[in-house]
Amino acid sequence: MTEPELTAARAYLRLLQTARAALADPEREPAALPLLTAPMAEADTALTALGMAGNEAEFFRLVAALRPAPTPADRGAA
Repeated sequence: MTEPELTAARAYLRLLQTARAALADPEREPAALPLLTAPMAEADTALTALGMAGNEAEFFRLVAALRPAPTPADRGAA
């Protein structure tokens, strides 16, 4: 993975983690939304710099290489 690809994938993962944390409490959602502005801008800038804006399939392949999707065993399923 190239440095720009890694930067974009990491920016997306930061956005995902921030969104999960900010939106975890439904009562705080409206106040939490401004917290997403910076990570969204970072991810958008990284995708644009990489030339992947609008190429989600290729981008998510990079993200999966950085952080594979959980398996049923990871989720506690038997």
